[in-house]
Amino acid sequence: MRSASRHVLGRSAAVCLSLSLAAGLQVGFAGGASAAVTAGPVFNDPTGTVAQQRAIRTTLLDYIGQSPAGSSIKASVYHLWDAGLAQALADAHARGVHVQLMMDRTTVSDNPDNPSYGTLAAALGTDLTKSSFVGLCPAGKSCLGDPSLGTSINHNKFWLFSQLDGASDVVVQTSSNMTPSSYSRFWNDAYVLTNNATMYAAYSTYFTKLAGKKWQNWKYSHTASSPYKVYFFPRPASDPSPGDTITGVLDNVSCTYTESGVTKHTKVRVAMFRLTRLAVAQKLVSLKRAGCSVDIVYSETDSGSSGTWGTLHTSGGPTLRCYNWDDDNDPDTASRIVHSKYLLIEGKYDGATGQKVLWTGSHNYSGPALTKNDEALLKVDSDSAHDTYVANFNAVKAAAVPGTADATNACKGISGTAGDD
Repeated sequence: MRSASRHVLGRSAAVCLSLSLAAGLQVGFAGGASAAVTAGPVFNDPTGTVAQQRAIRTTLLDYIGQSPAGSSIKASVYHLWDAGLAQALADAHARGVHVQLMMDRTTVSDNPDNPSYGTLAAALGTDLTKSSFVGLCPAGKSCLGDPSLGTSINHNKFWLFSQLDGASDVVVQTSSNMTPSSYSRFWNDAYVLTNNATMYAAYSTYFTKLAGKKWQNWKYSHTASSPYKVYFFPRPASDPSPGDTITGVLDNVSCTYTESGVTKHTKVRVAMFRLTRLAVAQKLVSLKRAGCSVDIVYSETDSGSSGTWGTLHTSGGPTLRCYNWDDDNDPDTASRIVHSKYLLIEGKYDGATGQKVLWTGSHNYSGPALTKNDEALLKVDSDSAHDTYVANFNAVKAAAVPGTADATNACKGISGTAGDD
């Protein structure tokens, strides 16, 4: 019998969008009405209204505005090019909130004219020993990646709030950077955890290690607190554990099973910006051939020798749709893409039938995401959350261009996708 703890209340897309409509301002929410803090998914819709595009941003602005004096906000983000969000964090600091941010150095070097980092540095300072600061990882490197492995990035996208209205120990794990393209061009998701001290502490400890930048002492780690589990990267190539994290997850899938005398097939759905890890592509193909339903919407693969595009398109492979659309025919502007990085499994998983599980976060299915980059991957064991993600998956799939006609340079990764990762 399934534990009641599996049935976490999922925030529906409709609720998220109503919050956006009520609170879609350019700055924080201090002094204004606050929305209830609810555990579950939040999605943006880049094809919708401005409020729908900014649903994740609006949620974060609301939480920043709710944070009381003496509480803390911690965030690790890849790119933050949002002057309104930066000012909201500065305002929170001014009213006594401890605000700490760690970002990839390219948040400055890739967009030097954007004022966001300057606003944060002026308000919070850059001394990482203080109670408030904004810090950058080393040039050309993630905070915890081994420099001998080459270029890496802090690709994280998570936010921690110690205290909000009616909730504490709040974690927001998202796929979204805080940039205009992330709102208006890219499909993204976020998942909110509330009142879970174990998960909050795990993320907070990881944040402290990011700020410490002591890559020599870093070890790949994971923490579980039902119905959640989080994995923190990079996972060094020398890690003694077998395989890669995602293939390890997929190894637990049973494709064909009998339940109540009826033969059933497990459903595997993947929405992924970059899918270039060959072992993952091969495993997805093998699951389809073993009887699973495997449905993938993606934006980039690898067309190199024996690359992931060809592997996924092999006979008997999964159902594929590419979402990588230069709708304005301007290569200098961001294409429309799926920027989410989630996996949904429905059926028999880890020996048990009737499972509905999701994994989401900043982790692309690429080589650097596994062994080089700072990344977080969140597992959620929840029927309602899974089903809400399925609805989002279906919406992304329906909007995908070029869709099944995906023999294009963009879908194959031959030409770059304009925009931030």
